[in-house]
Amino acid sequence: GTDGNIISYDASGDPVAIATGSDGQVLTSTGAGSPPAFETAAAGGKIGQIVSTTKLDSYSASVASAAVTGIVTGFTVAITPSASNSKILIILNVITGASGEHGMRMELFRDTTKIDLADASSSRGRNSKGVVQMSGGSSYASLLSTNFLDAPNSTSELVYGIKIGTTSSGSQSVYVNRSHTDDDNAKYGRSTSTITVMEVLA
Repeated sequence: GTDGNIISYDASGDPVAIATGSDGQVLTSTGAGSPPAFETAAAGGKIGQIVSTTKLDSYSASVASAAVTGIVTGFTVAITPSASNSKILIILNVITGASGEHGMRMELFRDTTKIDLADASSSRGRNSKGVVQMSGGSSYASLLSTNFLDAPNSTSELVYGIKIGTTSSGSQSVYVNRSHTDDDNAKYGRSTSTITVMEVLA
């Protein structure tokens, strides 16, 4: 025989040599009644690119009852998929605060489209993540996080960001990377928030 060949059998039951493949190829079934063959492995599921933004400074805004902020400034990440059938994995961690002891909530956006939302249910709000209770009062901050696999079906630049709000029945101040009181001591301090997006190839 030839070094590297594999012995199989043809339809008559006679031995047949499977030709040696190239380095990195895998042995693949070609179906019933046909000998297997060495082929290049499929590329599905590989990460094509990774883009990340970390917000180091603080952010504040005022929101009315049941409302959310605009897109949090300085906390967006842009990615341009290489293929229309690629998916985008979003991994997000954001530190939020508010002026009262309320529940914090978040909405995730792709450009102007809300994504990662709960099903509609009567008059209930549709959040991406929340409600996380601001227990401990306005000197504390809460972590909101999400992992979401988006299917944008696009090769145009996509910008991902968030809006935040509270469960308060009145107007409140909301914050990123700090609490409402923003105590100037080492026990509390400020934090960072990060959003990372990955292109998952088909």
